[in-house]
Amino acid sequence: MFQRLLVAIDGTETSDVTLSFAGALAQHSGAVVHVLYVNEYIVGSRGIPLHTNAEATELLTGAVDLLRAQGLRVTGSAPRASYRQVPQHIVASAADFSADAIVVGTRRRRRLGRLFSAHVREHTIRLTSLPVIAAPAPLDLPADGRLVMDEILDVERDRTRSLSAQ
Repeated sequence: MFQRLLVAIDGTETSDVTLSFAGALAQHSGAVVHVLYVNEYIVGSRGIPLHTNAEATELLTGAVDLLRAQGLRVTGSAPRASYRQVPQHIVASAADFSADAIVVGTRRRRRLGRLFSAHVREHTIRLTSLPVIAAPAPLDLPADGRLVMDEILDVERDRTRSLSAQ
């Protein structure tokens, strides 16, 4: 199916789910994986990134090691860019890697979080002709770790609304 996958991570809790999903997909298809973490500059900071070089390297190394532990062939890179340039870097890295598909994470954003998101996935889709595969979002669990049926239905209803809004 896919021979080369580019996996874009953002360093949040969704990255673990994205890496797990991409790892399973790569194992199934025997693909080589390139992990990309774009270290964004803080808005209005005049060039200060969200993570130091050491932190970005540690984040990327952890992701690469996680996939290598699954027996996959993996490379990685961590360029810096403004938040507006992240989709362009994803698409350019996919072209440089000769990727067959791009795997990105998703989040369960609610209310104001949707208004302030960077919409990286949507912009990436517009910029490339490659398939962009959205890994499932991590499930938000209550503090006691249990979901009741009403909460499950609310989560599913929110997901359906967000998909229909797109």
